[in-house]
Amino acid sequence: MAEEESPSTVMMTTAMLKALANPLRRRILASFNRNPHSRAADIAAALGEPANKISFHLRVLADAGLIVESPEHARDGRDRVWTAVEVESLGVAGTGVPAADPVLADAVIRGLVEDHQALLQRVLADMPEYLRGEQTTGRGTFSTSHAVLTPAEFEALLHTIHRAIREAHDAHVKGAEGTRVYDIDILAASDDADPGVGRDPRLDR
Repeated sequence: MAEEESPSTVMMTTAMLKALANPLRRRILASFNRNPHSRAADIAAALGEPANKISFHLRVLADAGLIVESPEHARDGRDRVWTAVEVESLGVAGTGVPAADPVLADAVIRGLVEDHQALLQRVLADMPEYLRGEQTTGRGTFSTSHAVLTPAEFEALLHTIHRAIREAHDAHVKGAEGTRVYDIDILAASDDADPGVGRDPRLDR
């Protein structure tokens, strides 16, 4: 999530925040990374969910402007094929730009943190094989870096990283042998970040 607004950052509306606060809708949106043009039945089969349930959530994502229909990939007039709206990054807030709905924005961020933790668990699952020097398939990685920067330089670095990821994605040869979808999370904090931020009780389950 980009914290600072830039020409390539789309600041999320209340509808977008509401859509992405739901974990299944985040999974549906992520599924377009593997299959850019998908029907409800395709996504239902991939995620193990009922097709009618997926159809409902697709409509919510469409109403929020996160996906659009792709009629050129439809078999006929009744066939509904969807694709994700492409943006470099989505932001919830920025300097002088408050979140459209702070409670929903907090829910989205916390949901993304949960997704990040699940990603870490996937990396950890491969750790024994990696430590034995047996992992050769490039399933995942975990690395740390440090940089001394001003806040403006840090934001410029983030935009460079996002742009590099997009350029690599666009340069990929479709159908190339060994193709995988890589989930890439970027987590960073300055050394004065407050570790004791409290939880909004309205979000407790």
